[in-house]
Amino acid sequence: MRNPIALLESSSIFRGLDHDTLLAIAAGLDWIALPGGATLFEAGEAPDALYLIVGGCLGAYTGDPPQLLARIPAGETVGEMGLLSGHPRSATVRAIRDSDLARLPRETFDRIVVQNPQALLRISQMLVGRLEEVRGHHDARPRPRTYTLVPHAADVDIAAFATEFVAELATRGRTELVWSGRGAEHTSGWFHRIESANDFVVYVADPAPTTWTKLCVRQADALLLVARAASAPGPWPVGDGIELPRDTAARAELVLCHDGPILSGAASHWRAQLPGMPHHHVCGREDIARLARALAGHAVGLVLSGGGARGFAHIGVVRALREAGVPIDRVGGTSIGAIMGAGVAAGWPVAEMIERFRRAFVSTNPLNDYTLPLVSLVAGRKVSRLLRQEFGDVTIEDLPLPFYAVSANLTTGRGSVHRQGELWRWLRASVAIPGVLPPVFHRGDVHVDGGAINNLPVDVMRAANAGTIVGVDVGADTTFSTDLHDHEPPSLWNLPGWYRHQQRRPGILRILWRSGMINSDAATAVGRRQTDLLLHPPLAHIDLLDWKSFDIAIEAGYRHANERLAQLDAAALMRLGLA
Repeated sequence: MRNPIALLESSSIFRGLDHDTLLAIAAGLDWIALPGGATLFEAGEAPDALYLIVGGCLGAYTGDPPQLLARIPAGETVGEMGLLSGHPRSATVRAIRDSDLARLPRETFDRIVVQNPQALLRISQMLVGRLEEVRGHHDARPRPRTYTLVPHAADVDIAAFATEFVAELATRGRTELVWSGRGAEHTSGWFHRIESANDFVVYVADPAPTTWTKLCVRQADALLLVARAASAPGPWPVGDGIELPRDTAARAELVLCHDGPILSGAASHWRAQLPGMPHHHVCGREDIARLARALAGHAVGLVLSGGGARGFAHIGVVRALREAGVPIDRVGGTSIGAIMGAGVAAGWPVAEMIERFRRAFVSTNPLNDYTLPLVSLVAGRKVSRLLRQEFGDVTIEDLPLPFYAVSANLTTGRGSVHRQGELWRWLRASVAIPGVLPPVFHRGDVHVDGGAINNLPVDVMRAANAGTIVGVDVGADTTFSTDLHDHEPPSLWNLPGWYRHQQRRPGILRILWRSGMINSDAATAVGRRQTDLLLHPPLAHIDLLDWKSFDIAIEAGYRHANERLAQLDAAALMRLGLA
């Protein structure tokens, strides 16, 4: 039996009103059961009532096709804005999952606020608080609390996956696992009690379009579509025309379970069935832990800037983070930062990164295959060969960690973010310094070094990652200078004097490199402010093209990262998973 007074006292809008007012409100309530997917009201309708969500969850939608604007969980109200303004409904509201509602008709609402100005004041304060919260968190995605695991077929060992996934979530809060045997016969009130008593609830759907599967889909804040990577891609068992993820309010992510190492090409095959959906590779328990961190909003994203030979400092930073136990869950970067980040995303140990990158950058100069300067000073064939030699034919979507590289698209005038395709090719685009290396041409677009637009692409990570971001900036600084005073090259008879001052005169490679990055300075400043932990190793003594400073740069990055980690307070350590 419902207790309407207790319900009203627990709501954000009616809490604090006197007992007589609550009795008057309770007497005017109607009770509604709204099945998942059903519409409560449409945008443009006249406001006729206020609704209190007793159990379940509603979604507010706008646009055509409808886009989810907000989730409205149990304990909140919907519809009060229209009653106060008298304007038509501004959004369509539907039940995301089976929901129980208490309806307060407009006539009762108007009578109560006239008789009890305190109620109107309380409602107004609540609305102002909501608006301030939205403004303060406009870029934050709601973190899911309910997860539904949807196995693609019976060949998925969903029991083992669910057990390990729940164990990982349980390290971050009270977690409960619900199978069809426990929940299939229960009402929406039972589900509400389970979800209210836990930080996380994990539902396991059937590998068939059963009633239980459809119920689980409705209950989910996040859907994990779990498949064996080696199986043939095909439809998912949701049935009756439900298309994931468009027809659900839940975010949906693909989980590919591998029997051994990552199966080459599996991600592209499965993603063709679910275009644009994020995916995760699972080869062991460590990958499930990473998935749990990402979904719960506790992932650590690493963003690495461009900066020529100074970029070797990234290796030292990675070494320090790994030794400190900081998990690296996502990686992105620009130019040399993209190349170093690709090594991290590939899962290479630090020793392997040192060996490979020493071979590619120190044992041979990657920028000495000079050519007739029609498009660039350097042919670029050497850089392409070295990248293919170290990274092979792997695609970005087959990397163990989510990864992106940034290039500057001269055709559109904007940055391009590369999350799929041949890894070596997009790394080559990300380091195509304008005038030094030839651009990469792809489908009519011209791509050059991402440092020309976004040398520290933290904004890309921030848009995709609800966790902590570590940014490493090794870009150029004000040490690019000279004390010479001239404005043109010397005449032939002054060449001896010109050579005597050559060490004080920036060369054409350095001038082109710095010119290509200078427009990115403002974006870099923004990126620095968006990080949770900014690392900026002291590298002014290392020239952008001094490949021989490989070991010096690594050591500088390692030492600086250790010093910064030692300075962190308890809250910062907790964000990094160290406390």
